[in-house]
Amino acid sequence: MTAKDNAGPAAITEYVTAMIGGQLFGLPIARVQDVFMPERLTRVPLASADVAGVLNLRGRIVTAIDMRARLGLPKRDDGASSMAVGVDMRGESYGLLIDTIGEVLKLADGGCEVNPVNMDPRMAKMSSGVHRLDGHLMVVLDVDRILDMPSDAMAA
Repeated sequence: MTAKDNAGPAAITEYVTAMIGGQLFGLPIARVQDVFMPERLTRVPLASADVAGVLNLRGRIVTAIDMRARLGLPKRDDGASSMAVGVDMRGESYGLLIDTIGEVLKLADGGCEVNPVNMDPRMAKMSSGVHRLDGHLMVVLDVDRILDMPSDAMAA
C-alpha cells in the first residue's frame, strides 16, 4: 500500500449533468439550487444576446442566461422547451437555460483533466476541466466564469 491508499477514500464531487447543443456538461451539485422549466420570460431592453430575460421563480427575480448563446451555439430549431438550472452568485439568482437535464454523477476529483488544447475557446473559458466518461467527454462548467459578464455587455 502507498501513502495515498492509507489517506482514505479519494475526494468525490457530484455533478448535475446537462446537454447543450449535443455536448455533455456537468455542474458541481454544490452550486445548483434548482432545476425548473422557465415560464414567461420577460426580455430585458439593451441586454446582451445571451441574457434571455428575467422571470419570477417563487417570488424571486431570476436572470435567465441562454447557454447556447453564451457558448456561441446556434438557437434550437426543434421547437422543444428549454430547461433551466438555478444557481446563485453574490446573492443574485440565475437560471442557466439548457437543452435537457441529465442525471447526477459522482466522479473522483482525480479523474478531472485540464481542458484539451483543441477545445473551443468559448467553451474552455467557462470550463474548469473535463472528465472522460464511456464514449463521452463531460465538460465541467465553472459557474463563476459563466456568470462573469463581459465588460462590453455590462456597458449596454
